[in-house]
Amino acid sequence: MLVENYSPNIRTALKRAKIKVGDRITVEKGKENHEGLLMPRNDLGDKNALVIKLDSGYNIGIGFSSSMKISKSNKKEPTNIKEEVEFEMGKKAVPKLKFDSSKPPVSLISTGGTIASRVDYKTGGVRALEKPEELLMNVPELKDFANIKVISPFKKMSEDMDYKDWQKLAKLVAKELNAGNNVVITHGTDTLHFTAAALSFMLTNLHKPVVLVGSQRSIDRGSSDAFSNLVCATHMALSNVGEVGICMHGSMNDDYCTFNRGTRVRKMHTSRRDTFRTMGDVPIAKMSTKGNIDTISKYNHRKNEKVKVDDKFEPKVALLKAYPNSEPEILEMLVKKGYKGFVIEGTGFGHVPTDAKKSWINTIKKLTKKKIPVVVTAQTLYGRVNENVYTNLIKLFHDAGAIPGEDMLPEVAYVKLSWVLGHTKNPDEVKKMMLTNIAGEITERSVINTLQV
Repeated sequence: MLVENYSPNIRTALKRAKIKVGDRITVEKGKENHEGLLMPRNDLGDKNALVIKLDSGYNIGIGFSSSMKISKSNKKEPTNIKEEVEFEMGKKAVPKLKFDSSKPPVSLISTGGTIASRVDYKTGGVRALEKPEELLMNVPELKDFANIKVISPFKKMSEDMDYKDWQKLAKLVAKELNAGNNVVITHGTDTLHFTAAALSFMLTNLHKPVVLVGSQRSIDRGSSDAFSNLVCATHMALSNVGEVGICMHGSMNDDYCTFNRGTRVRKMHTSRRDTFRTMGDVPIAKMSTKGNIDTISKYNHRKNEKVKVDDKFEPKVALLKAYPNSEPEILEMLVKKGYKGFVIEGTGFGHVPTDAKKSWINTIKKLTKKKIPVVVTAQTLYGRVNENVYTNLIKLFHDAGAIPGEDMLPEVAYVKLSWVLGHTKNPDEVKKMMLTNIAGEITERSVINTLQV
């Protein structure tokens, strides 16, 4: 299988040694010795490099040379590696998983993302799993404490999510919770915090945990965080916490995970496994894969009450950043496109350019007079907007009519304004709702010990 993608020299050497893809081989090249399963080569890689899967689960490429020795190995490969390769090469179907119905019920809602992906050996990229059960197959310990039911409403990478997906998830989550099931949502990490914020506003009268989880490494990577994240998330779904949150690695190691409130969390690194951080506050809880949960901040407690869905949403809201040399014309252009509201990431305490030639103040004032709300947040992420420190801020908030975003994260303010405008376009009501703490998105005060570096 896919041996033809290797170079003629490699194909000749493999044929001579009677080796085919999937065989366990030993490769001797100079002073280096490697042993593992021969993998197919993807279309985009070096044709003159052997790809083998090590017992650690990692794949490596070894450049071919005429002096290297390739032979079959008599050593038996680990069962988990053999099964993994069979799945990756499409030789084995996903087994039907059996869970104990006497265990607490957990509805695993699979939406896609890296946590539901693996390497595609044809392209070398990452592809979605054919079935979400492939993920569960690699986490057998879940059977010890949960009765898992898998639901897959759609499969999307998170950058393709939109508000309609959030609405669909909100309805599905409420249905499962009201049926007595606990809920874990697997999701791509890039926009995971947007979805967490959306569910925080759309799910009302919520007194049960809604746990979103993802991973920074696909499940076929030796360093994958998918397994421990999913175990921790499932424990969290059975906990006494009654809020929406993201449960993922709390450090670069596999020692613990954190549960971060859905309106105070943000992805802060492109690739680190502890990328999700609670901003301007502390996580709700930290936990181990053994199920030990340590709550470290105030939270809403679990109650057996019916969850309601309030998913009205105005999609024509824009999130913009103020920066040196930026001009306000972009606001006017978007208004012509039908946009109904704006969230601006201001500099420092919430500044926007005020130079006479490029001032945003007059444009914002025109918008607010047209009943188009403009919310200003701080692009520093930590701290909060202050409308009274500088004269230009007084002009922006008191004269032009911009709404101070307090210490809301920009992405959360964007989701919240969209949700608020789905309910009312009345400027006074919009301002009142934006300044009201609805789902933990606004803290009472900014404390010094929440700045993480």
